[in-house]
Amino acid sequence: MTESFDDLKLDDNLLRGIYSYGFENPSPIQGKAIPIMNEKKDLIAQAQSGTGKTGAFSIGVLNNIDLTQDSTQVIIVNPTHELANQNFNVIKELSNFMDCSVQTVIGGTSVKKCQEDLNKNPKVVVGTPGRILDMIEKRYLVTEKLKILIFDEADEILSYGFKENIYNIIKYIPRDTQICIFSATMPDDVLELTNKFMNKPERILVNKENLTLEGIVQFYINVKVNDWKFDVLTDIYETINLSQCIIYINSRNKLMEVNDRLKHLGYPVECIHGELSGELRKNIMEDFKSGKLRILLSTDLLSRGIDIQQLSLVINYDLPRERETYIHRIGRSGRYGRKGVAINFVTDRDLDHQNSIQTHYDTKIEEMPQNINDYLNL
Repeated sequence: MTESFDDLKLDDNLLRGIYSYGFENPSPIQGKAIPIMNEKKDLIAQAQSGTGKTGAFSIGVLNNIDLTQDSTQVIIVNPTHELANQNFNVIKELSNFMDCSVQTVIGGTSVKKCQEDLNKNPKVVVGTPGRILDMIEKRYLVTEKLKILIFDEADEILSYGFKENIYNIIKYIPRDTQICIFSATMPDDVLELTNKFMNKPERILVNKENLTLEGIVQFYINVKVNDWKFDVLTDIYETINLSQCIIYINSRNKLMEVNDRLKHLGYPVECIHGELSGELRKNIMEDFKSGKLRILLSTDLLSRGIDIQQLSLVINYDLPRERETYIHRIGRSGRYGRKGVAINFVTDRDLDHQNSIQTHYDTKIEEMPQNINDYLNL
């Protein structure tokens, strides 16, 4: 187990960026992945959100860039605009003391601006599959000198139906490009990618057993039937003086309906889902991260990887359909060992599903007590 970033053979200016960003010691995925990236080997790293993956590949990438070379050397592919913007921000912060240009190439933004930015040959490009492929095919994104290609949340990228784009991107990169895949699960599509395009990849597995919900207190409210959820939500509002909260709702239509009803009652909320324009999504996320916006309604678009430091509460208005999504959602609070609270709204029909989540993660979900404020430490 690597105890310190000083042991990872990192560039001095990068180390300064790591410590000023607030990282103290490497997480397990960082301690294992960075040395492999330093050895220029292909890598398959399986680790859930909240384990420090973004830091792992961002540091690995920045440590292996040739700052004297004026060309694009790294492409990082993400499934959503939000993750791409977040990755961009992390890399910008970590490279604060390095002369390293970073650019986003994200669908739903101005194509013209994208082309102008790429004309400056940024050393690192972070973006979404469709726009990256489009820019490569139009020769604005030049891949001849590409050293590293990263797929972040590869299982998610492939489940979003980007498979063809991914294969096409790989066709345009040099044969000796280092390919690193970070994925929460390893479905067949991801393994197929690794068999076809990777060169004897090293494998890292951060065990599910290490993914605990420690530090996150979980409660449920039995609302009996779906129609009563809204009233319960407004009641909770009265009791809890919220710092910041994400409320997860499974369907976009229900999300819009709850958002409209809350706004009509004067609650300061916003909602985010995949149909909104890239610019709007970015603005809403910035407002939420800065604390200007305190309550955000979301579909599972935000269940992965989004790190909001001060988030203390997650409400599952609907229980997620997949058990795996549960840890992603409530892991938004309590990341990196911070404390958090999750509240599930369950109907009588949901109780079995909640029990299976409880068993799967070997965790406790208790009925919400009266003194909920004590748990929120507000």
